Amino acid sequence: MTSSATSAAFPRSRMIAYRVTTGLVAGVLLVGGVIDVLRIPYVRAVMAQLGYPAYFAVILGAWKVPGAVVLLALRLPRLKEWAYAGAAFTFTGAAASHLAAGDPGETLVAPIILTALTAASRALRPPPRRDLVPC
Repeated sequence: MTSSATSAAFPRSRMIAYRVTTGLVAGVLLVGGVIDVLRIPYVRAVMAQLGYPAYFAVILGAWKVPGAVVLLALRLPRLKEWAYAGAAFTFTGAAASHLAAGDPGETLVAPIILTALTAASRALRPPPRRDLVPC
C-alpha cells in the first residue's frame, strides 16, 4: 500500500490523536521510570505509604523506560504489544495499590486517565503498526 493510500485510509485527525496519546503515555513512562530508578524522596515516600519496599521502584522504573522507548520506536509490533500491556499493568496496578492503601479518591484519577490514554493509543494505531509477524 502506498503512502497516499495509507493516509487516505487513515484520517489525519486519527493520526494526530494516536501521536498525542502515545506521546503522553510514553512521556509519563519515561519520566516516571527515571524518577523511579533515581528513587527521589517523593517516590520513596509513596512506595513506603503503599507498603512496597524501596527497591520495587527501581524494578518498575527499569521496565518503564524501555517500554516508553518501544512505544515511540517505529515497527516492533510484538514488543509494542508487550509495552502496552506493561503500561496497562503499571497504571491499573497504581490505581489498585492506592485503593488498597485507603488513599483518597483523587489519587485514582491520574492512573485511570493514564490507563484510558494507553487504551486509546493502542486502539488508534495505524494499520501497519497493528500487524504482528508470526514467530
